[in-house]
Amino acid sequence: MSEYLETYRRRTPGSAALYERARKVMPGGVSHNPRFYPPYPIYIDRAEGSKIRDVDGNEYIDLWMGHFTHILGHKPEPVASVLGETAEVGSHWGILTPWQVEFAEDICRLVPSAEALRFGVSGTEATMHALRIARAHTGRRVVLKVRGGWHGSNNDLVTLVHHPMDVPESAGLPPQTAEFTKGINFNDPEGTVAAIQRYAPDLAAVVIEAVGQYFVPPVPGYLETVQAETRKAGAVFILDEVITGFRLALGGAQARYGLRPDLMTMGKVLGAGSALGLVAGRRDLMALTDPTSGRPKDQIALIGGGTFSGMLPAMRGGRALLRYLEAHQDEIYPALEEKGRRVREGVEAAMRAHGVAVKCFGVGSLYSVSFPRDDRPVNDCESIEAYTDVAFRNGEFKARMLNHGIFTQWGGGAVSMAHSDADLDHIIHASGEVAAEMAAGLKAAGR
Repeated sequence: MSEYLETYRRRTPGSAALYERARKVMPGGVSHNPRFYPPYPIYIDRAEGSKIRDVDGNEYIDLWMGHFTHILGHKPEPVASVLGETAEVGSHWGILTPWQVEFAEDICRLVPSAEALRFGVSGTEATMHALRIARAHTGRRVVLKVRGGWHGSNNDLVTLVHHPMDVPESAGLPPQTAEFTKGINFNDPEGTVAAIQRYAPDLAAVVIEAVGQYFVPPVPGYLETVQAETRKAGAVFILDEVITGFRLALGGAQARYGLRPDLMTMGKVLGAGSALGLVAGRRDLMALTDPTSGRPKDQIALIGGGTFSGMLPAMRGGRALLRYLEAHQDEIYPALEEKGRRVREGVEAAMRAHGVAVKCFGVGSLYSVSFPRDDRPVNDCESIEAYTDVAFRNGEFKARMLNHGIFTQWGGGAVSMAHSDADLDHIIHASGEVAAEMAAGLKAAGR
């Protein structure tokens, strides 16, 4: 057994025992596939600020932050106090509340493209509904998405995600998935324009994240080109802001890059740690979901919303977080920008100092670490999947960082306002220590 695995197992016997129990009642021991990583995942019993603690008492600086949700850190006071009050009122009624109206008003006020919205419980659900609205509006069938982009596990979009991308991502998908969902390459303006023009007669929508999977920044002008060409084709431009919404700026990535999507999806940060997704956009498009319109049902884009849509913790907690972000935006967003820049540059420098080829991608407070196999250019999601060592990043590198007290996702993650200068120093130092271990291992193996 490799020394890093021995160290990992020695530190985490309680997690090992829980994983063996979990495997007996949950296939693979998990309910969400990315939460498994070899040799087994750690189990957490406490989180606060920038830290999480596992069942064995080990403390980690958390970069996963609840799937990139906790922009202020775990249990931030502006949200925790409101959630404490909410628990005294209730948790979920399945009936309308004044807080839902107030929260929706705040979102529409702060995000210009959100003329109207509908709440749900997840990003997967939100993107599914966005496509349904786009198809109802255009009467067309084809959707273009980025090769390597992730928009949730709904049937229409759980395709062209991981290398090799032309192989189905899952069993059980209808053949129409491949027929009506086509791919474009992020940061390839010419190829993207050609694809939009090719499918224009039956193109319902282009759905894209402003920052590519693994947090690859857009090249200047790319997103504006996609938006303009999509509209020329008479299709709907859908911006997936589930990760970037209210993280890259108060108005999301669309404010940062000067976009005005026809439809957008959000979640994560907006829910303040509770289950929340939403689809929002042009009033005429959102009106297609209106159950009071008098139109026959086959002319209404159904949004069921889910049993837990509009639940109190999401509405009250999300509203409290959003108002805090608005009141402190001049402090929060520049600070997150600087924290992200510092950790990206620091990790790259620390690892390269030990001879490890590494590339950090990122925007704002988001970053990922990739390990190129050769000198081929890597500037989009597909090339990262094809030309970098993804298995190593998600396996050995992750385990070694855990041994040094850092919980990563995609080799990096999201820094928050709770991450201190000392935390960032620890992340950078640990990356250098891991690089030194890796270099020593290669030397011992004669490679």
